[in-house]
Amino acid sequence: MKVVITAGGTGGHIFPALALISKLKEKEKDVDILYIGTTNRMEKDIIPKEGIPYIGIEMKGLNRKNIFKNIDVMKTYLKAVSKAKAELTKFKPDIVIGFGGYISAPVIYAAHKLKIKTIIHEQNSIPGVSNKFLSRYVDKVLVSFKESIKDFPNDKTIYTGNPRSEQIKDIEKIDKTTLGFKKDKALIIIVMGSLGSLTMTKKLKETLPLFKNKDYQVLLITGKDYYDEYKDIKLSSNVKLVPFYNNLLGLMKDADLIVTRSGASTIAEITSIGLPAIMVPSPYVTNNHQYVNAKSLEDDGACIILKEEDFDKNSLVDLLDKTINDKKKLNSMRSALLKRGVTDSATRIYEEIIKLVRDE
Repeated sequence: MKVVITAGGTGGHIFPALALISKLKEKEKDVDILYIGTTNRMEKDIIPKEGIPYIGIEMKGLNRKNIFKNIDVMKTYLKAVSKAKAELTKFKPDIVIGFGGYISAPVIYAAHKLKIKTIIHEQNSIPGVSNKFLSRYVDKVLVSFKESIKDFPNDKTIYTGNPRSEQIKDIEKIDKTTLGFKKDKALIIIVMGSLGSLTMTKKLKETLPLFKNKDYQVLLITGKDYYDEYKDIKLSSNVKLVPFYNNLLGLMKDADLIVTRSGASTIAEITSIGLPAIMVPSPYVTNNHQYVNAKSLEDDGACIILKEEDFDKNSLVDLLDKTINDKKKLNSMRSALLKRGVTDSATRIYEEIIKLVRDE
């Protein structure tokens, strides 16, 4: 079977795509995979390192502030469709699967015009612009949130969950003592996205001194660009800072609580692990989808939302003090998270691919 995967821009699109690739290789020993991404976003570095054949096509996202600049975007889009058609004609895939990001639009549309079977996967509770546009052309739409089914054509939309969650269950737990934390004290992880956040860095710098003498431990993952911002802060013995932690998912399995953003991959991770969370949705994303993601969990009792505008040193510490000592609340959140998790998502997606390829 020959498969083209297209996704780009952020880890929220790329890592679910990689999870599916892993499942395809497990199930189909002779599968031939080609990944089409952009020429200038993070996937151009990540995918080749995984040993996956990669083609970069220039593409730009819509400019929401200056609509006149979208004339150039449309020109780039048309060129990208033409380039995608050429690459697809050369590779001759059985199916093309898009995981979002603006590169998905020209590749999936080109596949449709070439009468190649197509699937898109939506990770967020509010669909992205590319997937909304593409839903009329594809054969199947797969979603991570039941709430987003209503936004797509009902006759071809299927709830599968996020394939990242299935991959997570097999990751080995990392004991917190390997980082120098005490075994008998609760661990709280604070991470504001893989790259960190300038706004949250300013707020967290004021917060760190308040963790002194607390009966819990804190690991703050700053993001590589913001680690030096904390160099003048004296840390108490129960607090540690790192710019990046390579096996965060393994460590999350030995944590008691996480303070984090609420992107699609994070939702997949905490629902798979059952890790209680205080979610600080990024207000800088399209359609405020991170808040909607988090609200979907909060309505089920699976997380607590602390809006960035309400976040200050006292609000966070007060909430942490209250939550980490409420064992009943933590256990209730764990149960609600695990109930929301889809631990066979990649398998579900694989089965939908096979049905489509084999015309079942």
